[in-house]
Amino acid sequence: MPHAALLVMTSPMLLGPVPPVEMIDAGMDAAPKIAVEATLDTHGMRPSPSSALLSLSWSLASAQDQTEGPQEEGVPPESDTDPQDENEIVVEGEYGPRENTALGAMNETSFRITQELDEVFVGPVAYAYRDGLPGPIRDGLGNIVRNLGEPANFLNFLLQFKIGKAFETLGRFAINSTLGLGGLIDVAGKPGIDLPYRRNGFANTMGFYGVGTGPFLYLPVTGATTLRDVIGNTLDQAVLPTAIGAPFDRPEYVVPYFVINSLDSRLEIDRELEVIGETIDPYATRRDTYLARREREIALLRGEEPPEEPEILRELEAELEERSRDDESDDLDQNDLEADTPPPISARELPPISVAAAVTITQPQTR
Repeated sequence: MPHAALLVMTSPMLLGPVPPVEMIDAGMDAAPKIAVEATLDTHGMRPSPSSALLSLSWSLASAQDQTEGPQEEGVPPESDTDPQDENEIVVEGEYGPRENTALGAMNETSFRITQELDEVFVGPVAYAYRDGLPGPIRDGLGNIVRNLGEPANFLNFLLQFKIGKAFETLGRFAINSTLGLGGLIDVAGKPGIDLPYRRNGFANTMGFYGVGTGPFLYLPVTGATTLRDVIGNTLDQAVLPTAIGAPFDRPEYVVPYFVINSLDSRLEIDRELEVIGETIDPYATRRDTYLARREREIALLRGEEPPEEPEILRELEAELEERSRDDESDDLDQNDLEADTPPPISARELPPISVAAAVTITQPQTR
């Protein structure tokens, strides 16, 4: 992301809000002046419009680079203790490219609303689905959903001339639909068969043939996507209802498929959403990482050298990897602790006690 150094003058004339991020110029060579028209009212507490202009300099260079300039020979450098510097605060940060369009504003609003909805509803439901159902049942439902997507995967591998992967996908679908009880068990992925699951779709096929992403969209429930991905995903879900018809075109199929697929997708990116929520600009982070990943996926699909990962994506994946290692370490420590703790002794494990040794029998003496 481009780096921005923001020089803020802490004069009483700047009690109003800082200019929005959209006013930051992304150019590298010049630092344009932004004129802020403000004076004090009669009470000297609030800024009000007037003809007085105060210019702020926004630049990608650091504050030190801005103050350093060519010095004339024989002229000593200016003192670093300028009285005005006492009223200056230099704030450095990173800003992603802003979308100065109505669509960008709509996406940010949708992102904010979706995050609030996720916090109060979608997230808790997904966690209840994860923790409430036994693991084998939840995995089986996920396997069924993936198996129903295999015909679309197969068709798109054919369209991309990847014949080997296409027939591997077709083999997975045939094995799991029969031996795997309709996809409930991923038999094709077991050792000895080793047919891996490969996700594909019409969005990838369009990218394979050079169709651009179109505008970035952040939609409720769907989340980060693009116009190309929305069209492609819609076509993917239409394969079975169009090719086979009933029962795949009925609500009793569509609704459970949509719910399970959405919950699995939400749980799949749970940790990533957690990390993104801790960044300075979660919306820009989600947008930039999504677009960068999709660009790399399409390049690999076309057999091209993928573009270099942007810094924000590298940082995100490094953080995810570190937290994953921490989780594994915690699990190992917990297992070691449980292994070192002796199990409770049950009554059946106690050694037998001789009753004869513990009881003294006293016989009455006879005269």
